[in-house]
Amino acid sequence: MKKILFAVLALALMMSCHGNKSTDADNVSTDSITTDTITPDERGYIVKVGDIAPNFTAVVAGTDDTLSLSQYRDKRVVMLQFTASWCGVCRREMPDIEQQIWQRHKNNPHFALIGIDRDEPDSTVLKFAAKTGVTYPLVLDPGGDIFCRYAHRLAGITRNVIVDTDGRIVMMTRLYDEAEFNRMTVVIDSLLNNLNDID
Repeated sequence: MKKILFAVLALALMMSCHGNKSTDADNVSTDSITTDTITPDERGYIVKVGDIAPNFTAVVAGTDDTLSLSQYRDKRVVMLQFTASWCGVCRREMPDIEQQIWQRHKNNPHFALIGIDRDEPDSTVLKFAAKTGVTYPLVLDPGGDIFCRYAHRLAGITRNVIVDTDGRIVMMTRLYDEAEFNRMTVVIDSLLNNLNDID
């Protein structure tokens, strides 16, 4: 009986991702990137390095403002962080993201960091930001619809996706491995240094 209930729940979650279609021409509709048509990799991603990062539009927590990934194309180096207050690994990683990445690069015109909080209300996200001490923007992802453009609907977090000057994914992380986190900071620094050399 438990197996049947789990199967029904999994199917419902996948259908909720599949059923949401975007009307924004810049957005990648969730009917073209779904867990029922793309086999996730061993870490649960349905996108891969080299892919164009799927666009999305989201409300910034604590405001009525919206942002879209496409509006940051002039920033060239964009870090997406998928998170939630119930994720213990996220709570460990976020202060390091704040100190080692956001505080170092927030004034760089080529850099943007967007935290994407998975399926939590605005009030919870604001408390979460205060508790973890992060000051980078967090956006709301009701139903996990943004998340399921990047990873299997039932896959876990924390995850980071680094997007380059062409809008392509250059690195993806899963969980909080210190060595992988350090490699990610090197990738960000390298991309920013290369761009700064051009300016």
